[in-house]
Amino acid sequence: MTTTTTPVAAQPDFAAVKARQQASWSSGDYAVVGTTLQIVGETLAEAMDLRSGQRVLDVAAGNGNASLAAARRWCEVVSTDYVGTLLARGRERAAAERLDIEFREADAENLPFPDGAFDAVLSTFGVMFAPNPRRVASELLRACRSGGRIGLANWTPEGFIGQLFKTIGKHVPPPAGIESPALWGTRARIAELFGSEAAAIEIEPRHFQFRYRSPQHFVDIFRTYYGPVLKAFAALDTNGQKALADDLTALIARFNGARDGTMVASAEYLEIVVTKR
Repeated sequence: MTTTTTPVAAQPDFAAVKARQQASWSSGDYAVVGTTLQIVGETLAEAMDLRSGQRVLDVAAGNGNASLAAARRWCEVVSTDYVGTLLARGRERAAAERLDIEFREADAENLPFPDGAFDAVLSTFGVMFAPNPRRVASELLRACRSGGRIGLANWTPEGFIGQLFKTIGKHVPPPAGIESPALWGTRARIAELFGSEAAAIEIEPRHFQFRYRSPQHFVDIFRTYYGPVLKAFAALDTNGQKALADDLTALIARFNGARDGTMVASAEYLEIVVTKR
């Protein structure tokens, strides 16, 4: 009698993947794209019902959209990211608006803060890209006090940006064993990651409108400034780059509601508010 065993999948090398991701987000200048998403930070701050004096942590903050939104509501804000140049962009924006924000370089999977240090923990299109989602969710929960709230804005798999990453993956496959970041934009993943520690989970589908001069303008901006797209093009030869550009243009055509030559593409995301037990 013979027995068979199911082979155990090898654990991804999260450290190596994270190093690659950090290099990707450090390339280009995400702030050029990030600043156009400011309305998402404002909307999330309202959904969180942030109050004056609350201590707020923005994780994977990029150039600080949610950080600025919280500071405008007189919260005590700490803005973190593992890309120092993006924190510098956020610092410039805060200084221009005379907003008091502490900026600190930090890894979303290993936050340098005590347990329960914050009344609210935020992330807009940030932590969803970390390679180890369960580790990240654990850190967000740990940093949030009991009764506090975790607020997230995450692109959905079916939406424009979820499909953009799917398109990129056809040309430059993602690292083996790493789950799609767009799973953070599903109710099932949020329940899996936060349900056991949540007193309540509120999820609202929303849409952000990507407004650009034209589809070609969007492709040019993203391949120049948006790290993951920049790196994808850099990994391809001339023919591969043309194929990727053609696929991105076709994707835009699917979502573009403008008929005047400009681009107005509706991108679905989930606005999530988790109340910690």
